[in-house]
Order: sequence, then C-alpha cells, then structure tokens
Amino acid sequence: MNYKHISYETRGNVGYLTLNRPDELNAFTATMAFEIMDAFDRTDADDDIRAVIVTGSGRAFCAGADLSSGGGSFDLSELAPGGKSANAWGMVTDDRGREAPADLGGLVVLRIHRSLKPVIAAINGSAVGVGITMTLPMDVRICSEASKIGFVFNRRGISIDGAASWFLPRVVGIGRALEWVATGRVFRAPEALAARLVSEVIPDGAQVVARAEEIAAEIVENCAPVSVAVSRRLLWDAMADSDPFVGHARESAALYARGRSADVRAGISAFLSKSAPEFVDRVSTSDEVIRP
Repeated sequence: MNYKHISYETRGNVGYLTLNRPDELNAFTATMAFEIMDAFDRTDADDDIRAVIVTGSGRAFCAGADLSSGGGSFDLSELAPGGKSANAWGMVTDDRGREAPADLGGLVVLRIHRSLKPVIAAINGSAVGVGITMTLPMDVRICSEASKIGFVFNRRGISIDGAASWFLPRVVGIGRALEWVATGRVFRAPEALAARLVSEVIPDGAQVVARAEEIAAEIVENCAPVSVAVSRRLLWDAMADSDPFVGHARESAALYARGRSADVRAGISAFLSKSAPEFVDRVSTSDEVIRP
C-alpha cells in the first residue's frame, strides 16, 4: 500500500511506523487513521516483525486532529444515520442507547490495543489531543525533553477521544487523569515522567528513536514472540478483571500451553548454555495467541 500520511518500513525484525505530515506537525486525519490501522494489520501478519516503533517525522510527534476545516472539524453529522456518508467507518451504540459514528481516533487506539506485537512510542516532539491518546495502548512510551503534551479536548469544546476514559486512568491514576483532562493544559516531559505517562525522557530528541531501538532489541534478541503476544494479552485482559482469581486461571491455561512448547525448551537450553535462544513458534500460526 502506498501511504500518504504515514510511512512504514522494516529494518531487521522491527517495523517502523512514522506519522508523516511534517509540515502540518503530523496532524491526525482520517487518511492517517486508516493507514495506521492497515500498517498494524501488516505487522501482525509478518512473523519477521517482533516489535513496532511509532514516531513522527520532523519536530513533532502529532499535534492532534487536523483543524483545517475550522469550526466544523469535529462535526460528524454526515456520518450519522441519514447522513450522506453514513457508516463510512461504522456506528457504535453506548450503554445509554445512544448511536453515533465511531470515534476514528478510538478505532486506531483499539487496533493498537489488539496488536500481537509489542509497540514502542518514540515521542520525538509535541503530542497533544489524539496525538497523545493514540499512545496510551502502546507498551512503552518514551519522549524527548522538549516534548509538550496535553489532553486539550475541553479547550477545543469537545470531549476526550481514543478510549482515553478507559486507558488514561489505568496508566496514571484517576486523579491525575481528571486534572489533566479538566484543565486541558499542556505540560512538559518531566511531569509526564513523574506521573508515569512515559517511562523515560531522552535529552536529545534526535535520539528518541535510537533509544526505542535499544528497547526493541531487548525484545527481539531475548524473548519468544508467542510468549510476548500471550503475556501482552494477559496483562491487558486482567485490567478488567474483578479479582486476581480470574487472572490466575487465565495465566494457568496459558502457562500450561507454553510449558509444553518448543519455545520453552529452547529458552531453558539457551539459558543453561549461556547462548542466544532460537525460538521456533510463530505468532501467525500459534493457537495459543488470542486474537481479540
């Protein structure tokens, strides 16, 4: 696929997804959304890809939604039932029975959430609005010291997107989530680090991707791909569990299957012989991998 608003390439066992509208600070568009989802379909299907790095081109990660349409930028009336483009990307019904066009940023977030490969956000510059909510389902978030971050939705007269009402409190806690969303203020990297929104701050923005590559290498060189996919899903699924017994049962079933695999023999053999492991099970063909 020839992408217009992102670029995608592979280097070794890592997929690189770059938001690629540098002159517009990588502002989010419908085209970008569908291209991101397509790229994640590709990374899931490619057993050679063991980790995914997401970054932005130019000096920003993502400045949020493209507002070039002015005040009507968020008016989705034409996508609603009876609209000329109804069902262009699907309808949803909430727990109060309200039907609405699906939030496109949310569809991107949910697709990333379903990824079978670990995802590293290399936030190379400012990330606001959907530019930061899209990173919440990613496994690791690192940012540059110069990054500016903001959940600015209320300042634009809209409400939060990207399933952030579910993800953000689970990442930073409900108190911090409420304060950031209520004020819509833009804050700096040290505050993001203190709240554990990001795990590292890199002084030199040009080195953010390089650090992400080091993290990806840890995964690629040492971990079984099926085990990573299984463990990632176990952690996310447990977020909705009412007690640890549910997670224990789920883990027991996964561990029983993994414990009989060729991978566990390879992993233990490599550990005992102090050699590099050669894992043979593949995500695309494993019946252990849950595909939500």
